[in-house]
Amino acid sequence: MFFGIIIRMYFGPKEHNPPHIHVYYQNFSCTIDINTCELLEGYLPTKQLRIVLGWIEIHKDSLAANWSLCQNGENPFSIEPLK
Repeated sequence: MFFGIIIRMYFGPKEHNPPHIHVYYQNFSCTIDINTCELLEGYLPTKQLRIVLGWIEIHKDSLAANWSLCQNGENPFSIEPLK
């Protein structure tokens, strides 16, 4: 969580591809592809979307590693929030 934005990655073998995160901010929510930074579903205000996309770019390798862990039913590791 950073700047009031909550980011979640659900885990388990039934979670669907492409690799993605779920983002929540106030009453908004969306799903973002972690490889392409494409908004897959939902809506996020422009400012918060830009913040999240920047965070994804910085942590793309860590997010990919977490996705692999999650697909194997393992707990993901914590990723540094923006400050």
